[in-house]
Amino acid sequence: MVVQHNMQAANANRMLNVTTSAQSKSTEKLSSGYKINRAADDAAGLSISEKMRKQIKGLDRASTNAQDGVSAVQTAEGALTEVHSMLQRMNELAVQSANGTNSETDRKAIQDEVDKLSTEIDRVSETTKFNETYLLKGDTTGTHTANFISPKYAIKDGAKLFNEKGTQLDAASLKTTLAEGGKVYKDAKQTALAAKGTDYEYVSKFYDAKGNEISADDAVAGGAEVYADKNKAFKISENGTNLATNNYVKTATVNDDLIFNLHVGADSEANNKIAVKIEQMSAAGIGIEGLKVDTEDDATASIDTIANAIQKVSSQRSSLGAVQNRLEHTINNLDNVSENTTSAESRIRDTDMAKEMVNYSKNNILAQAGQSMLAQANQSNQGVLSLLQ
Repeated sequence: MVVQHNMQAANANRMLNVTTSAQSKSTEKLSSGYKINRAADDAAGLSISEKMRKQIKGLDRASTNAQDGVSAVQTAEGALTEVHSMLQRMNELAVQSANGTNSETDRKAIQDEVDKLSTEIDRVSETTKFNETYLLKGDTTGTHTANFISPKYAIKDGAKLFNEKGTQLDAASLKTTLAEGGKVYKDAKQTALAAKGTDYEYVSKFYDAKGNEISADDAVAGGAEVYADKNKAFKISENGTNLATNNYVKTATVNDDLIFNLHVGADSEANNKIAVKIEQMSAAGIGIEGLKVDTEDDATASIDTIANAIQKVSSQRSSLGAVQNRLEHTINNLDNVSENTTSAESRIRDTDMAKEMVNYSKNNILAQAGQSMLAQANQSNQGVLSLLQ
């Protein structure tokens, strides 16, 4: 028997310390809800978990970004709904003014309303904004030249027209003569009166040599024959002729397209961005600036101009609608990925409370047993005293 070293007590104490440490960790896991509270708990698991947490937080923020994008797109599209309504009213007024039963006073009143609607379209373009970003003004830091079909009187290919004084008319003077109520003849002797649609007409659409409709930009570009009708009966340009010099195309200086990117991913790759592009939707931007309906001829020409503006606004609204639909699918996908990644991260990081409670109960019992055994071991040396009596 020895008294210097009580190995039973030392062993009981060591085991009690192990149990107490395990019990302390179980208490920490149960109180925090996390299986990994420090890197020492699971070094590899901590690294994987933090990487997943980065992705989850990025995905959640990206989903919010996309939702903000939907709100911005809806703001712009809602404003264009009103622009569409105003254009439809302008079309109605143009058709009304084109009717020969209207007096000069009637057409002046119609022109006044058209002017007010055009001004309101400009106001909507200038004031519609989302979070201090003006959505319909375009990019005010840059401008470009836009081409619009400008219905003008055009002299039919090879025809010569004259006024009552015997003066030959060009396209501009032809319009002026007709607007003032003057007569137009096929020759200087006034022996044949020109008929509208035969020797002059409005040009509001362009066609190539195959009878396919082409845009104003393509017509202006030159380099090919351009016609005013798909049957090629009315040629308005020879090869290489620039139509802009012949007043068939109106040009306007407008702001560049507004382009902003929505970041809809957790990473920095370029494919995590969705670009939104909105053209300038002012009166100038859609080609109706200075629209005239105060004469029958101007009103008739304006019908096609307004139709082109309606198509331009429709195209922009369609583009915004497509972006919104895309964003809604993006949001659903982001939320799905975030949910599943969170589930995976939870399995690594979170405490299984039922399992850990079993460990805690086991360690609690072992701690009590260890304390009891340590007490018994400390009493074992008491037997030495009987030898000393």
